Amino acid sequence: MTTPDQNRQIQLRIDESKMHNTYANTIRTSSTQDEVVLDFGMNLPIQGNNNEPVLLFSVGSRVIMNWAGAKRLAISLGQVIRGFEERNGEIQLNRPGQGGDAPRLAD
Repeated sequence: MTTPDQNRQIQLRIDESKMHNTYANTIRTSSTQDEVVLDFGMNLPIQGNNNEPVLLFSVGSRVIMNWAGAKRLAISLGQVIRGFEERNGEIQLNRPGQGGDAPRLAD
């Protein structure tokens, strides 16, 4: 037997009025016992001292989550990626030094 509370639906309203869009081509993760820290940003090749190539990680956004939220994010991302690859083929990951559109430090 179900109770009236089990059949009740909750309406979800999404407020995007304070949302900011950013682009990230890389992420840095760190964690504590209680939280996961996600730094989203851009890897940018720049010239360092003596014209040596340097890769600058410019952090644009930091998201701090508890472990349960991080697990839900991982599951959701896995589902989205799986669906994309089923429609479009496997996503190839290019690593620096392996060609493709990865940031290049020097020719």
